[in-house]
Amino acid sequence: MMSRQPYSLRVRRKKLKGNSNMKRSHIDATWKQDAMQVFLRSRAFLYKWDGFRCLAFKDGDNVELQSKSQKMLTAFFPEVVAALGKLTTETLVLDGELVIPVNVQLSFDHLLMRLSRARGGSPEHAAEYPALLFVFDVLADESGELTGAPLSERRSRLEVFADQHLDGDKGTIRLSPATRDIEVARKWLALAGGSLDGVVAKRLDAEYQPGTTRAMLKVKRAHTVDCVVGGVIYNAGKTSVTHILLGLYEAELLHFVGSAPLRAADGKKFAAVIADAIEPPGFSGRQPGQVRAQFGHRMGEWHPLIPTLVAEVQFDHFTGGRFRHGAKFLRWRPDKEAIHCTIAQASS
Repeated sequence: MMSRQPYSLRVRRKKLKGNSNMKRSHIDATWKQDAMQVFLRSRAFLYKWDGFRCLAFKDGDNVELQSKSQKMLTAFFPEVVAALGKLTTETLVLDGELVIPVNVQLSFDHLLMRLSRARGGSPEHAAEYPALLFVFDVLADESGELTGAPLSERRSRLEVFADQHLDGDKGTIRLSPATRDIEVARKWLALAGGSLDGVVAKRLDAEYQPGTTRAMLKVKRAHTVDCVVGGVIYNAGKTSVTHILLGLYEAELLHFVGSAPLRAADGKKFAAVIADAIEPPGFSGRQPGQVRAQFGHRMGEWHPLIPTLVAEVQFDHFTGGRFRHGAKFLRWRPDKEAIHCTIAQASS
């Protein structure tokens, strides 16, 4: 037999039904606004850097660096290891982000180079382009393990540690900014797209939880830009375009900057439209084969296209002359001349 609803719930629903002025949409909107305010008040907001997530372990003279995927990074960042080794604290586990500043901006390409000695991962590269470690959490110190403590306590301990052991904004290891003020976080988010990847909101009462969990929320800005289509990638039977390859002009050169997938139906129609337009060179500047795609994967076989078509795409981060996380196709722009699609649009 179905259980009856509690009396208080039945009365509440009856009142709502009887009140014709109380619109359900208004109730839902009010509830969502209240819930969002509670959510925001219980969070700390942190910088999301454009770098490598890194756990740093120090046990006496032994120092190790490890990526989020548990890849050992110790050998690739000797300057960070040396800085950790000089700290007077004996036992320490920090969570942070490895970054490399190049000409005032952070360069993800230089981070990738560190992982390959053939592409610059050498002591000389470390000396020319030294890395920094921005720390935003402490998981253990000389008092013991802290992963079971709430974020509010861990952050307080980290700030005390930074005051006692770190050299402000001049050292190799630096404290990553954090705030509980939503207005400050909004100002940070407005800067996202260059060195700053976005803002992370974390529950103040949460224990440490590795990876992406319900205790945290990543927020990024969505940007749009008009790009020239300089090439395509077909499906196996070449009956449909799976990805359009995007370019932006710098002076007279059309540089490849990334790709955007097409839905199957759109890709099939587009393949028919461009059947007579597959013609080299497509890109007159940087070619898809010369640019490591997102997260270091190589670009597959592609076909050049006469660079006249313009597409509006959405992206969240543009650095190193390309979209860091790919792009999303929004619509075609037949009203725009290809030559007006410049790299300055994405960089601004």
